[in-house]
Amino acid sequence: MTILLKSWDAAYDRERKAFTDIGDVGEIWFGEDVQNRMVRWLSERSDLPTSARVMDLGCGNGTMLIGLQEEGFSDLTGVDYSEGAIQLAVDIAKKEEISDINFKVCDILSHKSVSTLIKDGKSRFDLCLDKGTYDAISLRDTLDPSDRRSYAVNVHSLLTDQGQLVITSCNWTKDQLVLHFEKEFELLHELPAPSFTFGGKTGQTVTTLIFKKKALEPS
Repeated sequence: MTILLKSWDAAYDRERKAFTDIGDVGEIWFGEDVQNRMVRWLSERSDLPTSARVMDLGCGNGTMLIGLQEEGFSDLTGVDYSEGAIQLAVDIAKKEEISDINFKVCDILSHKSVSTLIKDGKSRFDLCLDKGTYDAISLRDTLDPSDRRSYAVNVHSLLTDQGQLVITSCNWTKDQLVLHFEKEFELLHELPAPSFTFGGKTGQTVTTLIFKKKALEPS
């Protein structure tokens, strides 16, 4: 975990230097088209009010939240377990003269770290966004078998009773994601994505699903 975190910090330190030197915001996971499609759905097609509390899980350089802020969303939080990512996000927001996005260092797999974000029920979020973070967690070489469970449980705890999770993955199919989250979430929608055909079979490069939080059975 420590070695992996150091590698992310080093990568974001390089991107932060490039941003300082030439204004390059760095890599946007899955590309701008995917990010813009998520922002567009939230601003035009979802029933989410712009006053909703939104959290970006693994926000990286924070550009998705900046896009949402430009669409009128006013209560935005971005978390990443890499301090370098948060520093880069803050730098980019500052250059864009945006001061009302909350960027915080947080390990989404740590119950203790997540608990600091939700001191009581009123501070939970209406929506959590994930663009590649679950992929990074579930496919890394140092994966602990409990990591995917910790992710699902912790994200569930971050959300209000009617809260939603919007997740984009390039490694998991719709059916796999539904199976992974079936205990804590129910599927509401799938966002259309560009498709391709190869060898007579049709597929998509990414899958974006909207889940609704379930009320858990008492243990």
